[in-house]
Amino acid sequence: MTEQSNRLVSLDVFRGITIAGMVLVNNPGSWSHIYWPLEHAEWNGWTPTDLIFPFFLFIVGIAIPLAFGKRIERGDARRALFVKVLYRSAIIFLLGEFLAGFPYFQLSTIRIPGVLQRIAVCYFLASIIYLTTRPRTLAIIAVALLVVYWLLMHYVPAPGFYAGDLSKGRKSGFVHRSAGLWTAHLESRKGLRSGRHCSARWARWLRRCLEC
Repeated sequence: MTEQSNRLVSLDVFRGITIAGMVLVNNPGSWSHIYWPLEHAEWNGWTPTDLIFPFFLFIVGIAIPLAFGKRIERGDARRALFVKVLYRSAIIFLLGEFLAGFPYFQLSTIRIPGVLQRIAVCYFLASIIYLTTRPRTLAIIAVALLVVYWLLMHYVPAPGFYAGDLSKGRKSGFVHRSAGLWTAHLESRKGLRSGRHCSARWARWLRRCLEC
């Protein structure tokens, strides 16, 4: 951290690199001729493009203790911290909905589980867990989530699929469809590209929301 601003410079650098990577993969030049590192993996495996969203979640996770650690040490009221978490989460989520609908705001096709919306949900849950648990409990929750996810994917069958079938669209697609949050329209290339022109704008807003 720097002595003057108490900012974690390495995190700022990593954030800048991640935003630059996001802008690059969202604007590769021609969508008809894309280098493979600038496309998502079809299903199995991963490409550098698939790391952008996890990197943002990593940045959010690192920022949480930096944002709340000192406030907890100086005795700030937990209620005020919870209100801050709720406010930030709502701003990020609503900003995602605005950018997903802009400029026509057709509610029948608006993409609810967008990138910013998922970051908002992750930030909200992670912050609440951080503010209400001890480090040991945090580790237990993290391990438990991974184990439960693995058990669900390998031992719980989805309708039309046998247990352990990890083929494309099986478990994860079934969960999304059951929740009513995903449609063929939203999974299409056209639907996914509709929000890419807003990349730089939401990146700047996300940084401001996390720093306030």
